[in-house]
Amino acid sequence: MAMGPTKKELLLKAAKELFSEHGYSETTFKKISERAGVALGLLTHHFGNKEKLFLTAGLDVVHELVQTMRTNLQGVPNGLEAVRIFAKTYFDFARNPRQDFMVLVRCSPFSDLKTVEDKDVMIRNFSELYEILEECVKRGVRDGSIRDLDPHKTSVVVFCNLVGGIRHGLLTPYGDDGLFDDIVDFVIYGLKAR
Repeated sequence: MAMGPTKKELLLKAAKELFSEHGYSETTFKKISERAGVALGLLTHHFGNKEKLFLTAGLDVVHELVQTMRTNLQGVPNGLEAVRIFAKTYFDFARNPRQDFMVLVRCSPFSDLKTVEDKDVMIRNFSELYEILEECVKRGVRDGSIRDLDPHKTSVVVFCNLVGGIRHGLLTPYGDDGLFDDIVDFVIYGLKAR
């Protein structure tokens, strides 16, 4: 007989949904426990406080994104194509409502987290995405599919385009259905060896 989600899992899912919908400040423990259908006291038991729950929710989303990236990048023929897959995966993941990516858009894990220790944990985990992207760029420079660029600086610039694009696409009325494909094409055009 298949087991359903645990109460802790229900609380985490409800928290991710509510942080995504309402942001950090408007999401309360009461709303989370009601959405999850779980007693309010279990939130404190499992997560301690709202900030720890927010950190857990954000890390859960980042871990899922990292795993999705690693899976989608397997067997890619060259570095330029790896950057394309990275960018497309980022946009597809971010727009999938089941992934609760809006936790990272509506609430900044870098500004809404209050303690240095919590910010450091988020930075270390989020840095995995930069490292994956930097490896894609390094590979492309080595295999000749990407022009001779500094992989670290380039990965930061590319990531800025992706983050700005997703924020723009999800939070403003501007752009059209082709916005994300246009951003990917723009990034690839800028990197491609001539």
